[in-house]
Amino acid sequence: MATFTQKVYQIVKNIPKGQTLSYKQVAVLASRPKAYRAVGNILNKNFDSQIPCHRVIRSDGKIGGYNRGQNKKITLLNQEKYINAK
Repeated sequence: MATFTQKVYQIVKNIPKGQTLSYKQVAVLASRPKAYRAVGNILNKNFDSQIPCHRVIRSDGKIGGYNRGQNKKITLLNQEKYINAK
């Protein structure tokens, strides 16, 4: 059985280029709808480039945190043609 962390990584790994999910959406997909802060904490510790955690944003559409800095997150999203980077 996969751990919550493994589920989060698998969900995020499958977000298509140019698309995003919110931390809350990831938590719901991982079967723990109230664990969106835990999703953020898990992704903050991720340095595996195969897991595109920059594609996870806040529910209000704002960028949210990123372990390499918000400017880097915005740059990556813009490179992927994500329009709503705020």
